[in-house]
Amino acid sequence: MTISLSTPLAALALSALIAAPCIAQDRAPTEPVAERLKALYPATRFGEIHPTPWPGVFEVAMGKQLAYVDASGQYFLFGHLFDMKTQLDLTAERKARLARIDFAQLPLTDALKEVRGNGSRVLAIFSDPDCPYCRKLEADIETLTDVTIYTFLMPLTSIHPQARDKAIAVWCADDRTSAWRDLMHRGQSPATRDCAHPVDRNLTLAERLNISGTPTLIASDGRLIAGAVGLAQIEAWLDKPGAAR
Repeated sequence: MTISLSTPLAALALSALIAAPCIAQDRAPTEPVAERLKALYPATRFGEIHPTPWPGVFEVAMGKQLAYVDASGQYFLFGHLFDMKTQLDLTAERKARLARIDFAQLPLTDALKEVRGNGSRVLAIFSDPDCPYCRKLEADIETLTDVTIYTFLMPLTSIHPQARDKAIAVWCADDRTSAWRDLMHRGQSPATRDCAHPVDRNLTLAERLNISGTPTLIASDGRLIAGAVGLAQIEAWLDKPGAAR
């Protein structure tokens, strides 16, 4: 099922959605909508369904994607729902919440661990030893203090063929933190070694969490940032957790 916003009908529907006032309404039951969707589209896996401020329109999650559907389950709209009075992008807020990861479920024993200062702020990073953006991130967070950093080695061998061997060598080093820092800050690869390692499990974990690029940062409350962001942004991000649903 594919609906393009480039069609006149979809564009008109999106315009109507944006212009529609946010009117308080009773929490419409979602069970009938869920049943219709399951009957109409048995091959599609639907997640949570919620009423929206737009009467008769429901938000439905399909993995990390959001769509809006009427009560019949026939008409879909893929776009963003805006509250024009408050100037809020309601879809963006919901997508950010859906993207959160349960930090408590991360297998932290499969990550490199570094404690700086009092270690009070907690951060996980999925990182590729040969990723230039990961190295930039490591340089930017060199002075980040009072933090515990868990680094999940995630070599993307399709673009960095040597990254897996380097990741394994780092894990098997006598001092993993020093080996990682030498590699990322000075380009000094550790001696090739082999041992029981979590690299393959980390790749499976990343796929399950829909993490496809490096670096990806996860805060202790599950918020994500993808890409090499600067120190100031990371400090603000760590110190100002997003509102929990």
